[in-house]
Amino acid sequence: METWEWIVLIAGIAVLVLLVAAFARIRQRRAHLKDRFGREYERAVSDSGTGVAEKRLHDAEREREDLSIRPLPSVARDRYLDEWHQLEARFVSDPREAARAAERLVERLLEERGYPEDDDVEHRLALVAVDHPDVAERYRHGRAMVEKDGAQRTEDLRKAMLDYRAVLEDLLQGERTAA
Repeated sequence: METWEWIVLIAGIAVLVLLVAAFARIRQRRAHLKDRFGREYERAVSDSGTGVAEKRLHDAEREREDLSIRPLPSVARDRYLDEWHQLEARFVSDPREAARAAERLVERLLEERGYPEDDDVEHRLALVAVDHPDVAERYRHGRAMVEKDGAQRTEDLRKAMLDYRAVLEDLLQGERTAA
């Protein structure tokens, strides 16, 4: 073989090795995001496609590392639980206001834990999903039930309360250990 043929062959092999390494890295990153975000990963991919979703979730994961998320002291935890029980009792007389107050309670809890206040709900949920992947969809569903168009049925508001209770309980348990 001529020298130039060897150079082309070696260059071709090098390109092939780089492509295999890049493919392996993409698969590893995808597996990590699937493990870390669970159903939230699947929802994000179905909403915006694999590339965009993975970039958004990866960015949220990196941004979350810069946040100072703190566990709640037991006194604060008890205070949130007391407020929740009062909201549940108010549900009987005013379901709509109780559901809206439940949403505000969850938002206050997020802020006290250290998640940033953000008008972009999806951005905030992406940050929360890094530690609590199952919470994001429940929060989204609760908001949808409260903000539903037309006359709100008590059943929808009850579903919202169940969603917010699940979110509150998960957030009060503390940070999830990173995958």
